[in-house]
Amino acid sequence: MPVLRLSRIPRFPDPAATGTVAVRATPADAYRVVSDPPVMIRLAEEAHHVHWLGGATAPAVGARFRGHNRNGLRRWVTTCRITDADPGRRFAYEVTAPLGVPISRWQYDIAPTAKGCTVTETTWMRVPLWFLPLAVLITGVSDRIGVNHTHIGTTLQRLKHHLESPGPSVADSSQRSDRPVG
Repeated sequence: MPVLRLSRIPRFPDPAATGTVAVRATPADAYRVVSDPPVMIRLAEEAHHVHWLGGATAPAVGARFRGHNRNGLRRWVTTCRITDADPGRRFAYEVTAPLGVPISRWQYDIAPTAKGCTVTETTWMRVPLWFLPLAVLITGVSDRIGVNHTHIGTTLQRLKHHLESPGPSVADSSQRSDRPVG
């Protein structure tokens, strides 16, 4: 396992990883997908199941959802709180570990283009330095920034395919999203 270099971990507010994809879809359609955690879970790498908390059923500032994640045989859960829900423009949430330990912020920015829109996915590390060794032990990932960068690229390509593929509408796809991925 590579040595974790704490001095190289970008601290909030500097982004740790980001990526952008152009899609042939409206900003509203892109937003409907990125702001629907049960749909996005099908496009993600580590996350494999999600459910709303506290009676929430749709994205709204303050709404929470629980993410169930995996890497090989390792499993962990996180709680996410939506901080931005601006239809057609931005969706963002902050992630905490059990006991409220801050982990990260994930944000999707959507901008219109002549042929559809771009979607930019960005993450910021918010994890306290003391928690990093535990995070590596829990997730099995010592290069979280590199892994997140790779996963962002994969997720954005899957998002592009999802939005540009013929078939059921974006709204219809959320009805099938409760099944685990993988």
